[in-house]
Amino acid sequence: MIILGCNNSETVDKSDPLESGRGFIEASLKGDYVKAKQYLLNDSTNMEYFNNLKQFNSNMDVVDRRGYSDANIIIDSSVAKSDSVDIIYYTNSYKNKPSKIKLVKRNNEWLVDFKYTFVGD
Repeated sequence: MIILGCNNSETVDKSDPLESGRGFIEASLKGDYVKAKQYLLNDSTNMEYFNNLKQFNSNMDVVDRRGYSDANIIIDSSVAKSDSVDIIYYTNSYKNKPSKIKLVKRNNEWLVDFKYTFVGD
């Protein structure tokens, strides 16, 4: 008998705002919420928005889900607001709708402050 284990706690690179932002966006588009959550700044508001995103995507039809999963990320710009805050403006090749995410540096890791996407500063 052979037993194979699966380790879902893949280490993600959070050392750079662009790397963290791209990682979060890509994981979210592909529906890999375990990975996406690793990039998330852990606070109750971010978790609420993140859980709403997961619920919204779970209700999406198969065609849209596949479209997002296969989409490419298009970074329009990355703006450093300070040495610990960065805003990434992006679209994806499926819907091509402009969006933004805010990254904040905490303990030398760049994390997604997801609520900014919906409410701004």
